[in-house]
This record gives sequence, structure tokens and C-alpha cells, in this order.
Amino acid sequence: MSASRSETTNALGPDEPDRGHDDGPDGPPPPEPEHGGDLLAALLDGMDAALCAFDAGGAVTHWNREAERILGWSAEEAVGRQGFAGWAVRAADAGEVEGRLMAAMDAPGRQVHEFALLKKDGGRVLVRTQSAGVRGADGKPAGVYCAFSEVHAQIDLERSIALSEALFEDGSWGVVLVDVDLRPTVVNAYAARALGTGRATLLGRPLGELITQGVEELEGALHHVLAEGAPTSPAELWVTLRTAEGERRRCWRSGFLRLASPLAEEPVPLGVAWLFQDVTDAKLAEQEADRLRFRWNQLYRAARTAAECEDPSEAALAYLDFALAGFAEHALVDVAVGERLVRTAASPASAPGPVAPVAGGGIPVRYAPGHPALQAVDRVGSVRASGSAEGWAADRQWPVDARHALCTVLRSRGRTVGVLTFLRGPGRPAFERPDAEFAESVGVRVGSALDLATALSPSPPLP
Repeated sequence: MSASRSETTNALGPDEPDRGHDDGPDGPPPPEPEHGGDLLAALLDGMDAALCAFDAGGAVTHWNREAERILGWSAEEAVGRQGFAGWAVRAADAGEVEGRLMAAMDAPGRQVHEFALLKKDGGRVLVRTQSAGVRGADGKPAGVYCAFSEVHAQIDLERSIALSEALFEDGSWGVVLVDVDLRPTVVNAYAARALGTGRATLLGRPLGELITQGVEELEGALHHVLAEGAPTSPAELWVTLRTAEGERRRCWRSGFLRLASPLAEEPVPLGVAWLFQDVTDAKLAEQEADRLRFRWNQLYRAARTAAECEDPSEAALAYLDFALAGFAEHALVDVAVGERLVRTAASPASAPGPVAPVAGGGIPVRYAPGHPALQAVDRVGSVRASGSAEGWAADRQWPVDARHALCTVLRSRGRTVGVLTFLRGPGRPAFERPDAEFAESVGVRVGSALDLATALSPSPPLP
């Protein structure tokens, strides 16, 4: 053991350091780089498009797996052949095909052509080619590369690209692509207009910054699509937008598609494509039509009921009971007696209910100047009013839960019979012009009934 150590020491010398397996004074040589040809072959075989290349003399130098799949010829059978003549192209077409391909060697940019190539089994396939020249290290033409794919596959791809571009530029539907965090990544022009913002300013921003009401339903739908897939039919979403002009209520008919990467072995969610169309005007018109149909049906039913009443005062109450349904919470009837208005009928003040005569035959009401009921008498028409301040309703001698009022004058035989007042609570919207038209139609019938009751009896018109 000691002799062995001595021999080793003497061999190295007393002043030389032990360098192990060093091959030089600067350390071990670097590892040999991997062969570039293996990397090139892997890249070519991994391409989705078929690719072949020719040297300056027209001989095939490269042939990838996609070219083998389309034509059936393997790389071993293709590489080294002189052009396509006799195997990949009919002899009659070989001169024209090779002439076009090799012409790309001296032409700038890429050249696009369509050729009928021969498959190994004898069949023919129409392909679209893109070819371009290859330059050598000295800058001189060294060959041509040619990428090709079946025409039908290329057309399908072009259609998909054209569809995407059309949707994102000129589509009549809004298109918004959102990522898995539900933030917009692509917005088309229609969607930007509908959301009231620019296409670029919306990108990456939470939807809640633009949608004040309805964003929960929208995000819930997007989450469902990511988890379960697209719904089978479009959904109608009502939202309120925050814009520079104020809030806007809109209805969007929406469809959803889950997006997944086509490059992964298993579907990888990329987000959701949300397609929508603004159908607010159509929905409002539809709602208005439904509302009118219901109201006029109520008037029809009221007329049938009133016709069976022996007492005209009961007929007036029947009109009011049918009119209140879905229209207002309260109704008040003030009959004109000389220069005064007398409250003769009213719905319960504490809760919605049928209109009934006031106990004792009527109570004179002392409205302050400017009261909506007095304005209706002066204008011989309808007056709408709304208020939310404490005491607003009580000051006008209305039930305390009233927030919106509609007063319409009652006329018959060219004279004012009284005033009809409808009241809504805080859970309903303010009265609008169509509501006033309906109230006036009810008022015509109530006024005629009250006038007839007065003519038949000198006592107050409502028992």
C-alpha cells in the first residue's frame, strides 16, 4: 500500500498538483454539441404541414412525415429523387409543376400554386403549395422549400380564419373572448359599442367595472360553460351598464362556447366565447304588447261584470277593481260636489285590496293648492307625480307607502265628474305616458258610471 502511494507521488512530482483527468491547462474540453441534423429532422417531422425541399438541381433533399401521410411516399423513397416526375406527378404535368416550383428560387417572397400530385397507391390529391427560394451562405440561390397541404383542409382553415376575422370586425353579433379568469381578451366592434367602451380599453378589465347589475348572472353563466360546457340554447340576460351618460338597462340574447386548445392531447380550457345581440328594443316592445293585452283584457272583463250591475255605482267599483290588478296598489275616487272634491271610494290604505265606498257617504278633501288632483281638474287631463321624501304622501292625503301617483280627471257629458287617483309603492316604477292612457280609458268608464248614478239618485253617487 505504501509503495503504491510512493510510486504515485514520484510519478507526479513533488511540486505538481493532481489534475485528475484534465486534458489541458484550462480544464476538460466542453461536451460535443448535439448533431444539428437531428434537431432539424425533429422540427420537420413535427410540423402540421407537409414539407419538402429541393437543391439547386431539383433533387429532393427533405421530406417530412406529413408529406408521407398525404402522398404515402416515405422519406427514404423520396429523398434523392430528381424532381416529382414519374412518381409524385404525372409525366405530362411534371414539366409545368417543376418549372413553377423551381421558379421560386429566383423570385422574391413566397409563391402559391395548386397542383394535382400522385399518391403512392395511384390516387391523385389536389394540394395547395407555398414555395420560396433558399439562399446559401454566399447569398446565392441554393434550392427551394415547398410546404403543401390538401386543398380541402386548407380551405377549411381559410374559412375558419375568415369567419373569425368577420366576427371580430363586421359581425352583427357582439363577440367577447374571456379567459379562465373571466377577463376579456378579444372584443369585436359590435360588443364594444354595446358595452359603451373602446375595444382596447375593455381588455383585461373585470366585467363588473362596466356592468353594475346582472354581472353575477353573466359570470355565473361563464363559470358554468367552463365547468360543464355550452348550454343548448341562447339565454336572455338583463344587465345595467355604467356609461358616461349614466346607467342603461339592456337585454342581451347570449350564446356561449367553451374554448379548448387543439394542440394538447387532453382539452385545455382557454376561456369562453360569449356571443350576444342587443334585443332590448324587441323585448321592451314584447313586454309592452303583453302589458297592453293584459290591460285591455281586464277592461273587457270589467265591462262584462259592470253590465250585470243594477247600480251604476257598483259598476264603477268593478272597473276600478279590474284596473288595479298589476297596475297600482291603491285607487282613490274624489267626486266633484259643487266646488269641492269629496272622497267617496278608496282601496284600503294599509294593504292592497278592493276599492270600497267610504263609510258615512263621503268625506270632503282639502287639497293644498298645486295638488296633483287639482291640477288634473284644471288641465282636464292627467297628471303624474313622484316623491320619496318623508311625509310626501301624507301631505297629499295619500297612503304613507305611496311613492308614485297618477291623477286623471273623470268626465261625462262635457263636464267634470271628479278625479281618479292611482298610487304605486316604492317597489314599482313611476307612471309613464302609456300608463296615463290606460288610466284615462278607465276614467272614461268610471266617470260615465258615476254620472249615471248621480242622475238616478240625488244622493252621493257611491253608496
